[in-house]
Amino acid sequence: MPRPAVNVAVRAARAAGSVILRYMNRLESLTVVEKQRMDFASEVDRLAEAEIIRELKRAYPGHAILAEESGATGSGKLTWVIDPLDGTHNYLRGLPHFCVSIGMLDRGEPVYGVIYDPLRGELFTASKGDGAFLNDRRLRIGTREGLGGALLATGFPFRQRRHLDAQLGMTRALLQEAEDIRRTGSAALDLAYVAANRLDGYFEIGLKPWDLAAGCLLVREAGGRYCDFAGRDGIPASGNIIAGNIKVVQAMQATIEAQSPPELLKA
Repeated sequence: MPRPAVNVAVRAARAAGSVILRYMNRLESLTVVEKQRMDFASEVDRLAEAEIIRELKRAYPGHAILAEESGATGSGKLTWVIDPLDGTHNYLRGLPHFCVSIGMLDRGEPVYGVIYDPLRGELFTASKGDGAFLNDRRLRIGTREGLGGALLATGFPFRQRRHLDAQLGMTRALLQEAEDIRRTGSAALDLAYVAANRLDGYFEIGLKPWDLAAGCLLVREAGGRYCDFAGRDGIPASGNIIAGNIKVVQAMQATIEAQSPPELLKA
């Protein structure tokens, strides 16, 4: 049975998903702002986030919240981390790949996670120690022994384009052994797909906590591992993430570290 906090997050994610789908046929009329260079948000992001916060506060008024659009509110050891629309660029262009991501951190450690794809009706959930699920099916990460034949995913660092050459070097080195690399436009769904064995591994530079909280828990509860580019386990403060099964992560980390400037190896 899902934990009560997961049920609350599921309700919140479904409420946000309804908002997201409701506006899909009127994308051209949406108000869109550029928060920083190449980082956009729409009124749908804000409306969906408001729905999530309303549900979470109704059930847990004393919990802290860290949300992509409205920032941090409250304090305490338990924090809900929210990305109301991960894949905003896809959504605004009508590309059918985006999701709602809600995670709970207990003093920085992910303990509950929900990722909801409203278009496909796919609900990924995880609780610390209880496993990861896609709808009602338990997820188990893939068993690939290394990079040979691996299907990987990444995202290019639009917030940190100064690292583009380094990432192209990583991509080139990984493709010496891996089968292919995808760039889907949703970090949360990439992590969920790793947990679901649709992808063998994932890496990206400069992500934010709301990109990672729920997806990293899914990976771990499905039997996988996540670390930073220097191989330190846990959600990295740097936002430089590698995820997959233990052997794939080991191989990816060695390859990526060899292509990383010192700045990308900092904690």
